[in-house]
Amino acid sequence: MDSSQSSSLGTGGSGGNGMVSSQTNDTATATPNDDPKQNLTQVINSIQKTLGLLHQLYLTVSSFNAASQLPLLQRLNSLVSELDNMAKLSEKCNIQVPMEVLNLIDDGKNPDEFTRDVLNSCIAKNQVTKGKTDAFKSLRKHLLEELEQTFPDEVESYREIRASSAALKALGPMQECKRLAQSQSMLPNGDVKVKTEL
Repeated sequence: MDSSQSSSLGTGGSGGNGMVSSQTNDTATATPNDDPKQNLTQVINSIQKTLGLLHQLYLTVSSFNAASQLPLLQRLNSLVSELDNMAKLSEKCNIQVPMEVLNLIDDGKNPDEFTRDVLNSCIAKNQVTKGKTDAFKSLRKHLLEELEQTFPDEVESYREIRASSAALKALGPMQECKRLAQSQSMLPNGDVKVKTEL
């Protein structure tokens, strides 16, 4: 790196690798906002800026000579300040990442595998649950058929009760309350209870 490049780095110009390096901290001057999407966007921008700074630092270190010491120190300072900014911005974000995803990333695998595995697991559990539900429906149907052969009158009254309760649910909560109040005020002989006021 020649002296013209190192002098332009001091003023925040070219980064020696053709990239323009601004020394201002764009995300730190942003107005504080409680919007989670805005906070996440700020953190993502800070991460991208940190990656750019790391790349510039790599280029400076890989071609290090005595003249590039000042740009190296400037880039290190920029990296430290951006990491500090990223830490401050990340405090505003409440993102929970499952440990399995982090372990997959550490193993060099795609985190989409975790999502696929979770979905496949949910589908398998759903199929097992559906099988159990179908088995109980089949058992209920079989029991009703057997009971109908043995106790036809009781099964008929059971079906009437089920039908009336289904009709009450279809009427809605207010209609159900009125009907319940009317049925409670009826005496077994069909007369209506009359409240006496004291």
